[in-house]
Amino acid sequence: MSTLTTTPAGRMTSLARAEMTLLARSKGTLFAALFVPMVLPFSVASAVDEADLKEAGLSVGTMLLPSAVGFSLIFAVYGSLIGVFVARREELVLKRLRTGELRDHEILLGASLPAVAIGLAQTLVISVGCVAFLDAGTPGALHYAVLGVLLGIVMFGALAAVTASFSRTSETAQVMSMPLIFLSMLGSGLVIPFEVMPDGLASVCERLPLSPVIQLVRGGWTGGLSTGEAFDAAVTAVVWTLLSVSAVRRWFRWEPRH
Repeated sequence: MSTLTTTPAGRMTSLARAEMTLLARSKGTLFAALFVPMVLPFSVASAVDEADLKEAGLSVGTMLLPSAVGFSLIFAVYGSLIGVFVARREELVLKRLRTGELRDHEILLGASLPAVAIGLAQTLVISVGCVAFLDAGTPGALHYAVLGVLLGIVMFGALAAVTASFSRTSETAQVMSMPLIFLSMLGSGLVIPFEVMPDGLASVCERLPLSPVIQLVRGGWTGGLSTGEAFDAAVTAVVWTLLSVSAVRRWFRWEPRH
């Protein structure tokens, strides 16, 4: 992992290329990042009651698309980045990188770029697939959906760094990631849309980290999201991101945990 390039963009690009090479060599991580997010949404779709969806003003396509985006953020971005951060720390790679020209934020951003690229590519493929084969229709407010994806990538990248801060090894990192993954899968609208939840439960679940992303993507696609609702969702995502960045600055470990 060379740090000879003198511009921030060049340094991060060099680091990203090295990380992409390492990711390609890790078959298990690559499989989880590429294929799990593509398969899980279809298993969710088979369990969805279409009558309930129609009552909520949704279709299988508009239910599946944001769910697939959510699974991509959970596994391709969050899950894979936790492993990257912990493995590089335990291998003393992060410690060595800090002795060169790379700044702390450049190290984290550069290491994140391959996972971010995979997440964005999956989102594009999923969107095209849902429009072509699941009658998801065209987005009514595409800018909200794009905003949701971008906020989600930044937020879950930061959350991955937070989780890595408290994970001693790559094995414990998998355990540490489970609470957020399960909460996101069960309460953020991936399986049960907020529209069919009881109002009290929905108001609580809407404050989970992944929930504003799902709201923005689904509402942006259906066109049923008001400006106020979109603003509230964006604020929730920004607050989670700021809290995560603050936690990373305070607790992220650059050397192995003993």
